[in-house]
Amino acid sequence: MVELDQLKQELKKLNVEAGKIREIAVEKRAEFGRKLNLRKREILARIAEAERAALDVEVQPIDVTAWSGVNEPLPELYPTLQGSRHPLMTELDRVTEIYQMMGFEVVESQQLDDEYHMFDTLNFAKDHPARDGYDTFRTEEGLIPPAHTSTMQNRVLKRYRKQLEGRGTLAVVVPGRVYRNEDVDATHEHTFYQCEGVYVSRDCNMGQMLGILKEFFEKYYEQKLNIRTQPGYFPFTEPSLEFMIEKPKSLGGKKGDFLEMLGCGMIHPNVLKMAGIDPEEYHGFAWGGGIDRLVMLRYGLDDVRYFESGNLNFLREFG
Repeated sequence: MVELDQLKQELKKLNVEAGKIREIAVEKRAEFGRKLNLRKREILARIAEAERAALDVEVQPIDVTAWSGVNEPLPELYPTLQGSRHPLMTELDRVTEIYQMMGFEVVESQQLDDEYHMFDTLNFAKDHPARDGYDTFRTEEGLIPPAHTSTMQNRVLKRYRKQLEGRGTLAVVVPGRVYRNEDVDATHEHTFYQCEGVYVSRDCNMGQMLGILKEFFEKYYEQKLNIRTQPGYFPFTEPSLEFMIEKPKSLGGKKGDFLEMLGCGMIHPNVLKMAGIDPEEYHGFAWGGGIDRLVMLRYGLDDVRYFESGNLNFLREFG
């Protein structure tokens, strides 16, 4: 157990070291991030090995089917150490690693939120019909499972405001699970994942935002991509855009085939004001897009419902 504790301490130190990436010269960040990620994977593998070695009792299989025992054959049992990571979690790590190598810090979203962060801090006027576009669930206590990761924008802006004043920049991505009151089909789910990006500085502009997004998608799909934008509408950005990429060749894309991937734009001055940031001194841009669709395109999947189905045959493909 001493070795296990030492490994966990080493992992904590590595996470602290990752937070210093913004202090490194831009041209050296990619190599710095690559070495950190390699070291992190090595430590995580050693921790898993140490935890398995620490088990001094025979591992019992789990009945994952909750067999009723009434006129049913015995189900197949699976050893507890035979599991694998869900493909969405694997790809979510890949997404955040790319952004970290670009100098962004990662803040996790919340599973429950409130009206204030869901709408008020994001420049949604009271009773404005735009609120209907984010139809979601509510608890009896009035809490809201967030319909988008933008609910974290106000928290991120406030949390890193001192850093912004000191360094002159704020760069954060927020991955998280979101919920919508959807009619579920092959392309729509009531539960899915998004990743929000927030960047603020004194002189940032839309060109920088498009450059960051183009770089991200090229890193993720491992090829050069053309991009395109068209006007959009979000109360919390102005101007607002819908960002598209040329369909990757690996997915059968042809020249001129474009796919809409996310919404983005310059952060509305009212959103900055709500976080105590002077829009006359600072500017920002933000974006948000689904992780599930990224993964579907990467692996050529034709039904988003696979991810939440619990179908073991599907999950074994990523084991």
